[in-house]
Amino acid sequence: MNWDQIEGNWKQVKGRVKEKWGQFTDDDLDVLAGKRDQLVGKLQERYGIAKAEAERQVVEFRTAYEAEYEKSKGARSPSCRDTASWNSWRSGFTSRTTLVNSS
Repeated sequence: MNWDQIEGNWKQVKGRVKEKWGQFTDDDLDVLAGKRDQLVGKLQERYGIAKAEAERQVVEFRTAYEAEYEKSKGARSPSCRDTASWNSWRSGFTSRTTLVNSS
């Protein structure tokens, strides 16, 4: 996941940003609108940290968010067993429909 994807999903991401950096206001988050460079600058301003530290924290956040996103994406994927069950049911249904229509 690159930063463009985070920016595109900012409405979902900003809750996580506020959890991590609680000193940000809702207005701050709306103004940031997912812009990475503005997030780094706002971190420096709010927390009084150096640019390098702000950059490190943003990279750490992105990595953690990416891992969480990938984990949740995998959890929603159907398992092979579910797919096999569906295909079995569907083929049985098709067979029964064919028999009924041929009679």
